[in-house]
Amino acid sequence: MSAGDQELARDLGFLEAYTIGLGTMIGAGIFVLPSIAAKQAGPASMVSFFFGGMVSLLAALSLSELATGMPKAGGSYYYVNRALGPFFGSIVGWGMWAGLTFASAFYMIGFGQYFLSGLGPYIPFLAESEFGITVAALVMAAMLTGVNYYGVKETGSLQNVIVLSLVGLILAFLTLGALSGPTIGEFNPSGWPAVAATIGTVYVSFIGFEVIATSAEEIKNPSRNLPLAMIAAVVTPTLMYVGVMWVSTGTLSIGALDASNIPVADVAAEFLRGFASAIPFVSVSPGALSTAGSIAMIVGAVLATISSANASILSAARVNFAMGRDKILVEWLNEVHDRFRTPYRSITATGIITLVLIAVGAGIGTLAEVASFMYLVTYALVHVAVVVLRRAEPADYEPTFQIPSVLYPFVPILGALACLAVLFQMIVTFEPMVLLGEGVVGVEIALPFTISIVGIIGIGIIAAGIAWYYTYARDRAPSQSLVGDAIAPEPAAATGSDGRYRVVVPVANPETERDLLRMAAASAHAHEDDNAELIAVNVIEVPQQTSLSQDVAFEEERVERQQELLSAARDIAAELDIGLRTRAIVGRDTGSVILDVIEEEDADHVFLGWKGSRSTREHVLGSTIDPVVGRASCDATLVKLGPEETPGEGDVMVLAGEGPHAPVAARRAAEFVTTAGEDATLTLLNVQQPEDGDEDQSPEDRGEALIDDLAERAGIEYMQYDRQIVVAEDIEAAILEAADNYDTICVGATRSGPVTQAVFGSVPETVGEEVDRTVVMARGPEESTMSIREAIARRLSV
Repeated sequence: MSAGDQELARDLGFLEAYTIGLGTMIGAGIFVLPSIAAKQAGPASMVSFFFGGMVSLLAALSLSELATGMPKAGGSYYYVNRALGPFFGSIVGWGMWAGLTFASAFYMIGFGQYFLSGLGPYIPFLAESEFGITVAALVMAAMLTGVNYYGVKETGSLQNVIVLSLVGLILAFLTLGALSGPTIGEFNPSGWPAVAATIGTVYVSFIGFEVIATSAEEIKNPSRNLPLAMIAAVVTPTLMYVGVMWVSTGTLSIGALDASNIPVADVAAEFLRGFASAIPFVSVSPGALSTAGSIAMIVGAVLATISSANASILSAARVNFAMGRDKILVEWLNEVHDRFRTPYRSITATGIITLVLIAVGAGIGTLAEVASFMYLVTYALVHVAVVVLRRAEPADYEPTFQIPSVLYPFVPILGALACLAVLFQMIVTFEPMVLLGEGVVGVEIALPFTISIVGIIGIGIIAAGIAWYYTYARDRAPSQSLVGDAIAPEPAAATGSDGRYRVVVPVANPETERDLLRMAAASAHAHEDDNAELIAVNVIEVPQQTSLSQDVAFEEERVERQQELLSAARDIAAELDIGLRTRAIVGRDTGSVILDVIEEEDADHVFLGWKGSRSTREHVLGSTIDPVVGRASCDATLVKLGPEETPGEGDVMVLAGEGPHAPVAARRAAEFVTTAGEDATLTLLNVQQPEDGDEDQSPEDRGEALIDDLAERAGIEYMQYDRQIVVAEDIEAAILEAADNYDTICVGATRSGPVTQAVFGSVPETVGEEVDRTVVMARGPEESTMSIREAIARRLSV
């Protein structure tokens, strides 16, 4: 069993899931952002925090549905990549990684501000300088990178302690601050545009809540606990942020907050002075109480910034892992350290980029806004992914929680628009931007708006993701998305078949036509009780620039060859005593035509020939084979004919593995042997590794049990067959060596579901490519994804 097949125990209840999310939300933002937000929007910045929370709440609902439908590592990146394809997956993957590194740098600068303020009396030469803050941030960022490099267990324990401490500290701050009677002056001195702009600045405070979604597989009763935990984890810090801004702007002036590197500590120091006389039994001076409060908040801020940066580094490694798994990122980056069992290269890369961002002095506000920018792009696409998955209804998407019908599709639409609106105001300010001064030419070129620095950086990161997709990922990552299936019209209700078992056989080569039809007939003969018949199809492919009728008129030679092929097919079928119909078709794309024939005929099986080579670019096995095998809703069998022997006769071997389609391959082999009679033998081969599985069971016993199980699942246990079990370290090499002793090799697809990079899987395709025998690759019925072009064509044809 592979790691991906293992099931995780569900041991997280609502409270555990809620605290996981809360721990990532109550972090550096609450200690660092009040000065930046107050400078931009004054006391009205609490409105910015509130709307930032509302945007996150909408995203939480969409993420809850996606997480219960597809609980996989990678969070938002995985959902977007699955629904919208690797193009958008590359944008979101790089965007999330960039957002997390910018956020880490932001947290570390905040750490430096608070840390040096606490040590100010001891190292005054560093405490008041930007250089000192940068040095402190660099040292702590390097330490966190090192801690994560050597192991995450210790950091997980540290997180729990920090979260509990912060919750208590902030509740105390809010309670005492409220009792001190904060007084708000002018509520909105900078106007509502500034309030809207501040949403983008403070949104970095909300980027951590999706960590709950990444734990979906471990949450008990996820349909109830996961959305409740996410909503509570967003609402709680939103109220805290609003409360902190109310206390802060009601205690200190906007100017004082703007000038402070440690705003929350200064606010606490100010309002605690008034409580000195209220402490019973002990005489405490206002100054001492003020200092104690300030130190407590500094300690809390130091812990919060460390916690937030640590969580960001961990999350970045998980995004890298998911991107590598989907072939969007080089696997080299995700290699796990032999000793520490950590993705050390990914952690190191994240740490280095964070150090560079700190060292270049990008500015704490810019760092926060870029991180916010990238996550707003991500969440906008997450909302789109929900709509696409709802409409496409892929087989592997069955969410246990769905956005209530009364709120759908309003939540994803409103959420996406809200994210885009915040992004727009972050990118553009309506002030003219001069591109070219009058100078010598005397002509000034200017735009009516100005693109912000944050907008330029954010758009640059998106452009980098697009460039990476076209230069690296496009040839390696799965090229399918579900957008086409979402656009396509709803499938018409099935009209039902007449009960006949139909095998569609595309024919194009007279040299292989006989063998292909003979093998297809063997499969059809196994369903004689169902009035089986073959349907031979030949397609004349016509370029887009030529009309179909025009091409046929001028291509007499091709039409004549087509008729000869189909006439020969009828003769062969008569010899084989099998019913056959022929279809001669002229079309634009052979693969699409064959799929249409399968649908029109309500076929049960499609049989295709293959030359035996794999493409390294757009197609795996061929431009015709890939879409048919990947999308046909019936059994699909691919045959590479051997050089001499009669295919399907002689010694037939089927690879007995655990793949989802191994029973289909076994049935194909049994059909060939049954038709050939005494001219054929059947062997079920299984290869075991010596160290795999239960130590109490020998490899031979495991192989025997697997073969028995396969025969039962394939329904061939009644037949006479031989068993062969090979024990070897290298499974693929052992299969190739054993295959030399047989005339026909049958192997089932090793992958199931629409998200497959290859058509059958690496082992079957390697066998097909390297074995110099007849090779049969088989899979059962499977719905795959539809391209956007095909979807639009179908939509227009309705």
